[in-house]
Amino acid sequence: MPRFEHQRHKIPSELTSERELVLVCPALKSRVNLSRIIRLAGCFGIQRVIACRPFSLDSDITRDALEFVQVESRGALVPVLKRLKTDGYQIVGLEQTTNSSSLYEFEFPKRTALLLGHERLGIPADQLAQVNEVIEIPVFGKPMSFNVATACTMAVYEYCRQNPTG
Repeated sequence: MPRFEHQRHKIPSELTSERELVLVCPALKSRVNLSRIIRLAGCFGIQRVIACRPFSLDSDITRDALEFVQVESRGALVPVLKRLKTDGYQIVGLEQTTNSSSLYEFEFPKRTALLLGHERLGIPADQLAQVNEVIEIPVFGKPMSFNVATACTMAVYEYCRQNPTG
């Protein structure tokens, strides 16, 4: 018998508690990026994504994640961030800024709202004013930043590595 056999889809691992991670997205230029972020949320057991409208999704990319992930549509993010803070979330911006911490060294609070930047414009000043911490992913070549869905994937992976069961 071979040591490894391909399994197309294994039964998902179970979380012992709900993930206390919320993804907060600006109005993204590409529906592909938001669709990938929602699929990512589904795969990692993240139940809540807040997206600035207008947005549309690609069901070929999200697949069945929308059965599990609640996508909330909002007109502006500053009131959302203030509400999340009131609800006990630490707002963590994913952006290259002065005084941002490296993702490699950052310890995520269990109750985190991860604020993503716009593909071209990043996180605007009024939203940055609401964050508790800013993290960045070191870049060692060009282009000098990652695609928003790719960066979100790396940050979510690290959050889940630090909080593996929920």
